Amino acid sequence: MFTNYQPNIDRINNQIAELEKMKQQLQQPPAINQTFQLAARETIRYANSLDEVQREMVVGDTPYFSKDMSVVWIKNSKGDIKTYELSEIVPKDDKDLQIEFLQTQIEELRKEMRRNDAVNTNDDAKQDSTNTSRDDEANGESTKKKKSSSI
Repeated sequence: MFTNYQPNIDRINNQIAELEKMKQQLQQPPAINQTFQLAARETIRYANSLDEVQREMVVGDTPYFSKDMSVVWIKNSKGDIKTYELSEIVPKDDKDLQIEFLQTQIEELRKEMRRNDAVNTNDDAKQDSTNTSRDDEANGESTKKKKSSSI
């Protein structure tokens, strides 16, 4: 009447071993299959002035922003610096378009007035020169040289 419980004990030992493996897997962080690109130091920097940008050494094209974000300096590995000014682009509404149209009309009228003034001053200068020669002729003198006549 002896019963063999050996197979049951092996099965229990196997389950205990599986349970311990599962505990170890839960304690270890899972392996991440995704790769993350870490930001390099040369991505974006802030500077107060162009002098600060000139002092820095860079490996690749590196943008430097001013503190108020109005100016961008881009420095390349050769040390060349390009400066760009940032401004907000606001769409124009009807009033802005009308103001712009009126300003162009004012500029055209000013140009036309300048042309007319230039033409008038040239005409006045011509008239003055012709008027003086006529006045001289009226007095009996001519602006041309008189030929001397010998008898």
